Amino acid sequence: MKYGIAAIDHGADAVYIGAPRFGARAAVGNSIEDIRRLCDYAHPFGVKVYVTVNTIIYDQEIEETRFLLKDLETVGVDAILIQDMAVFQMLRGSSIGLHASTQTDNRTPEKVRWLRNIGFSRAVLARELSIEEIADIHRAVPDMELEVFVHGALCVSYSGICYASQYCFGRSANRGECAQFCRMKFSLQDAEGREVEHDRYMLSLKDMNQSDHILDLIEAGASSFKIEGRLKDISYVKNVTAAYSQRLNEIIRRFPDQYCRSSRGVCHYTFTPDLRKTFNRGYTTYFLKGRQPDIASFDTPKAMGEYVGVVKELRGDSFNVAGVASFSNGDGLCYMDENRQLEGFRANRVVGNRIYPYRMPKGLHPGVRLYRNSDQEFDRLLSRPSAERKIPIRMALRAISDGFELRVEETVLRVPFEHQQAQKSPRENIIRQLTKLGDTIYFCEAVDIPDDFNYFIPNSVLSDMRRGIIELIKTSSCEVRGVRSENTHATEHPLHSNLPPQTSLYSSHHYLLNISNRLSQTFYGVEEQTAYELRGGNGPIMQCRHCIRYALGYCIKHGGQRPTWREPLSLVLGDGRRFRLEFDCKNCQMNVYAS
Repeated sequence: MKYGIAAIDHGADAVYIGAPRFGARAAVGNSIEDIRRLCDYAHPFGVKVYVTVNTIIYDQEIEETRFLLKDLETVGVDAILIQDMAVFQMLRGSSIGLHASTQTDNRTPEKVRWLRNIGFSRAVLARELSIEEIADIHRAVPDMELEVFVHGALCVSYSGICYASQYCFGRSANRGECAQFCRMKFSLQDAEGREVEHDRYMLSLKDMNQSDHILDLIEAGASSFKIEGRLKDISYVKNVTAAYSQRLNEIIRRFPDQYCRSSRGVCHYTFTPDLRKTFNRGYTTYFLKGRQPDIASFDTPKAMGEYVGVVKELRGDSFNVAGVASFSNGDGLCYMDENRQLEGFRANRVVGNRIYPYRMPKGLHPGVRLYRNSDQEFDRLLSRPSAERKIPIRMALRAISDGFELRVEETVLRVPFEHQQAQKSPRENIIRQLTKLGDTIYFCEAVDIPDDFNYFIPNSVLSDMRRGIIELIKTSSCEVRGVRSENTHATEHPLHSNLPPQTSLYSSHHYLLNISNRLSQTFYGVEEQTAYELRGGNGPIMQCRHCIRYALGYCIKHGGQRPTWREPLSLVLGDGRRFRLEFDCKNCQMNVYAS
């Protein structure tokens, strides 16, 4: 919950949080009481709370899920992110908004239209989409809210149809238990067993950073921007949320007649947000502007952080750095050695740009590019209270026949009180007393008082008026919750037409529908539960837009050189397990099969 509060304080318009169970991050569930407290904190700011119940569920879990959903509705959450259509059916008729999680594999206009037609109000799109593809979806389904990922770790497979973790370790990504198969080392071999690449992180991607393209995404039709924060620390939440909030504010300042924030409040920070200083494996815009050659991080799945300069000179137990960065005692530094292995160390002592490690790293030499993945001074700033969010209000006071009226926008407080002429101008004291908002979430920008107002009001009455109007504002703001309107665009389908638009892989491999319980089975109108977790499957365990052949420069379609190897290629784990690669050039997609 404290992470959600930190996100709100640092400028979030909405937060998403895992339910006690059935969230796609099984290790980080939250209690119903914590979710209630988060809603209570968020709603006065107009901030929405979205809860993830986006795993597939089994038959024996249906009743538990039903009770969970009732509890979530009771505590006032605004929407629930869903993968399993059993959860969707349980929520039909509820006041809670229905958001299709990215786990439902939302990458085409046809799929998003289908989701809209059955009753979803928002679709969280696949991370792999380009600006043009997002715009195509928006044009095709203009009355559907589109949420896009803008920052954080990237899954190499389209979400919701990755079964590698289940296949290798019995830990289902569709059950929130991903074992990070894509962050493991592989050798790449051709059909004759010849090694093309040795022990590299062939499926590990850099982290997404779309901070320079928020306006492009807005113009394409995105209305919500999602920051991924899987198991990140609170400093990450603070820094990244603040950085994107400032980008949005700048866009709104440029186009005030076109855009506005969906929540209220002005944030003041004690630090300058800097995305370079937050956990990252190097940044990429992924497929936003089409296929790019540098989206993967073959050498390490770990955070390298910000580039800080080049090693210039080694002298005994120290070295200096050519660059403009300043360092602090305890900074975490790293570099790639000659074997392409990431080496890290701490700066034990710093004197200017000369760094004294606790022990001199092996292989460090002049010319090495140096990175900082832990900035002690920045971390110290974020370890303390680092932001305050306040809602600006403007009060208006006037006399009425039997007392006084205090108004803030549409909220009105009337106080009966005898009119007494003041012996000296009361204006200064009235403004001082009414604007003492202390530790509330409001600050008063101005108090409008008529020029001819000359009535004496005791400080005790002014204090009561101030407290009263704030309570009225809080009550009215909490009542304005993101309640879903009736699904005016939803249509009722016969059960057997509830199958989503299918790719050729979907039609030939039914496990891709992730049907794991009787409610979903009935919804789709199929004869059996086909989830990979229940029955396995002989199709791909991953579908990736990331293409190893392209990344290595051997995609003829995109101007690469002709490969010298004989396909099929295989990824080989250190324990000898093999995974065959299929290059579907027609769809510009790489499929991974368990051999």
